[in-house]
Amino acid sequence: MSGFEAEDFTSWGPRHTAALVGHAAAEQVLLEAWASGRLPHAWLITGPRGVGKSTLAFRFARFLLVNGMAGAADDGPSLFGAPPKPTSLALPEEHPVFHRVASFGHADLITVERSWDDKNDRWRGEIVVQDVRAVIERFGMTAAEGGYRVCIVDAADDMNTNAANALLKILEEPPPNAVLLLVSHAPGSLLPTIRSRCRRLPLQPLGDTAMQAALRDLLPDLSEAERQSLAVAAEGSPGRAVTLGGQGGLDLLREWLDLIAGLPKPDIGKLHSFGDKLGRATGAENFRVMVELFRWWLARLVRAAAAGRAGGAGWAELFQGEAALAARLASWQAPDRWAEDWETIGRLLDRGESVNLDRKQMLLNLFATMGRAADSAARR
Repeated sequence: MSGFEAEDFTSWGPRHTAALVGHAAAEQVLLEAWASGRLPHAWLITGPRGVGKSTLAFRFARFLLVNGMAGAADDGPSLFGAPPKPTSLALPEEHPVFHRVASFGHADLITVERSWDDKNDRWRGEIVVQDVRAVIERFGMTAAEGGYRVCIVDAADDMNTNAANALLKILEEPPPNAVLLLVSHAPGSLLPTIRSRCRRLPLQPLGDTAMQAALRDLLPDLSEAERQSLAVAAEGSPGRAVTLGGQGGLDLLREWLDLIAGLPKPDIGKLHSFGDKLGRATGAENFRVMVELFRWWLARLVRAAAAGRAGGAGWAELFQGEAALAARLASWQAPDRWAEDWETIGRLLDRGESVNLDRKQMLLNLFATMGRAADSAARR
């Protein structure tokens, strides 16, 4: 499974987001590169999902569309001296360019994303070559407003082979006054030739102080305790926290763990009811959030069990009783066996998604894997 699609920090998404929290150093790198007059033509903005990569890309794109090329309008000293250099990439939300970017209305900005598949009536699972050809066509024209033409690829990891090769041709022969901003959650999956032709700009997960500040702005209606729990689960990713909060991820995880807590004698009625809820057509997004969050939780359990501290000191409890459950599960089997089960569960879910297996059946398969660990512990 692909993980949290969490670059959309708000209901509007990064195209509409003015604020950027916790990445002042990365912003300064971009600003200094622009001010030098030798701006690299391609940037690879990397980091975990949801930390603000797309938000930074759109922020920089708006800046370039407004400010153009550093020194391009420099006709020498003026009566009042040189104009002050910008000290931030920020653009006010009321600025006309901000509105035009938000409404897909700027002729010099193109965004490459997974497109709509009319034949199958759904979003494509990958970026296809036709999506990248649109960039080639636009970059073959002069800039409509005389400055930069900017392309944001979000996310570059979604490109299939043909799309990646088409983009590589642009990177190998970049047109003048054009900047490509590639957002990547997993840069190791990209073609080495693409990586080598971009300047890399890594973004790190937010620290606790920055994370709390971000969540207070993004999730003002939640209590401090709820935001703290989301911060733990999101591991420095505001976008992931918003996704979990918006989809009720922690409640779903609590319900799932309550079912696991009943092992080796589970409440079969509750299990099937939970499976029916997530198996319905309206439950697809909740299912995705729940299983991704459980995979994260189980990985957390494996790491803590290997260090002998599952549910103990240093375990930040997401909700009441969760730490005690973690300690109990860790006692079922050795950490290496839990690591094997974590890999097995990942394969089950990936395989189930690839063959479009019924979501309820995937949950039952997942529960059976957990049940085997409980049965082994009960027989000891």
